[in-house]
Amino acid sequence: MAVNTKTQVIYRKPEAKDGARVWELIRDTGTLDLNSAYCYILLGDYFNDTCMIAEQDDKIVGFISAFRSPRNPETLFVWQVAVASSHRRQGIAKAMLTGLMNDKACHGVRFIETTVSPSNMASRRLFLGFAEEKSIPSTVTVGYGAEMFPGSTSHEEEPLFVIGPFFNDI
Repeated sequence: MAVNTKTQVIYRKPEAKDGARVWELIRDTGTLDLNSAYCYILLGDYFNDTCMIAEQDDKIVGFISAFRSPRNPETLFVWQVAVASSHRRQGIAKAMLTGLMNDKACHGVRFIETTVSPSNMASRRLFLGFAEEKSIPSTVTVGYGAEMFPGSTSHEEEPLFVIGPFFNDI
């Protein structure tokens, strides 16, 4: 009989000191845009109320970054969702998104917005499945076209996903 030696996944707010490990997680996904380590340090320091880490056995296995829109505080923009390849298909991304939406920092949020490239099927499933499971309307509209990104990159377009309005807690 096999014994599961893994401990449970802990969900928590990031701290500035987590920045390098978050950068490594994003790098290791191989699919997400890799920002500077400094960016992830700032997210853990200045935007940690709307970000979430999933951690198991002292290893960061998931990260979600988001912020409330300065133009519309009822909107939470989800910037990146990352889950370590060893922990995919275990509901970690959904748990981070649900936990974030239930946090007091997101009280009053009525919409989630995010951009998701067409090839990122995991994120498409996450956001559209989240909306469907909660019976919340969702739309996909024009976001950022591929022509907006530097010519030296082959970046796909980033359609805008809008989920909401929410009327109750998630």
